[in-house]
Order: sequence, then C-alpha cells, then structure tokens
Amino acid sequence: MTANEDQEMELEVLRSIYEGDECFKEISPVSFQYRVGELDDTKAFILDFTWPESYPATAPQISLVAFFNNRISSLTKQQIVSKVEEQAEASLGEAMMYTLFEWAKENQESLMEDHQPVVTAVISNDTTATEGKKKEKKEQLTKSQKRRITCRTDNKGEMPRGWDWCDVIKHLSRTGGMND
Repeated sequence: MTANEDQEMELEVLRSIYEGDECFKEISPVSFQYRVGELDDTKAFILDFTWPESYPATAPQISLVAFFNNRISSLTKQQIVSKVEEQAEASLGEAMMYTLFEWAKENQESLMEDHQPVVTAVISNDTTATEGKKKEKKEQLTKSQKRRITCRTDNKGEMPRGWDWCDVIKHLSRTGGMND
C-alpha cells in the first residue's frame, strides 16, 4: 500500500472510533487535535498532530500550540512533545494515531507531573477599577429610539394623559382648582 492509502484507511478508522468524542477534532484530512483530560482539569492539554506526505513511514509533526495550552509552561510543553515523539518513533511504519492518543491519556499524570500553571496578569489602567468602584455605562439610544420615546402615542394617535406635566399645570390654572 502507498502512504496515501494507509493515511486514508487510518483516517476512516479514527473517524469511526472517535465519532461523537469531544476530545478528538479533525482539522483537515491530515491534521488532528486530541484533548487529553477534561475541560475543567488544570492538567489537561491539547495535542496537535499533522501528517507529512510520507506518514506512517515518518512520524507525524506534534505540537502544543493550541490556545488551550497557554497556561502550560514552555518547558512542560517541550517535555510532553518529546515524550510523545519517542512513542511515535517506536511505531514508525504502522498506523499510530490511536496508540498515541491512548498513550497520552494513560500517561497524563506523568506527562504533567512538573506542571506549574502559568499565571498571566491583566493590567488595568482604569483608576476607578483600582478604587473598587464600578462605572455603570449608560445605555446609548439611537435617534429613532429617542424619537419613539418622546413621541409615544396611544392607539388613537393621542398622547397619554399627563405625559407633559407643564400642560397639566396650564390646564389647572385655566380651569381653576377644586376649591373654586
């Protein structure tokens, strides 16, 4: 079999095994992502695999460049990639993606044993945020919304009673009060 036929067969197998599995994602017919661990797990990571043209005779390209992995230190990423590449080298010449996924799942703890979460600080220049005050943003209205608010009429086309208090006072001054 040629390399392309082997790739097509392995792709079919991966699709059938991981159909409906949220950990597996096919980016393209030669590029895949596999999440090791649960989404809320601090030791979870996503492995990126890309098949070269001569795969499976040569190992896939393995990386941890997904945004999901930003909280993992670069040293830990290098260690994970090198260990997974060792496993790939041991399986050269045969379909290895399922084996690599399962090996990474089984060895997640040992792969992440030196993991120290990377904390990224968010710097704010807003002085009110540092004082603990929260600025409430006023809702911005369009011209048509403002027009609708000021020109509200009832179903007969008339303004509702008492909509303009100045008109109410003028009316009372003309007609007199109840004591008159």
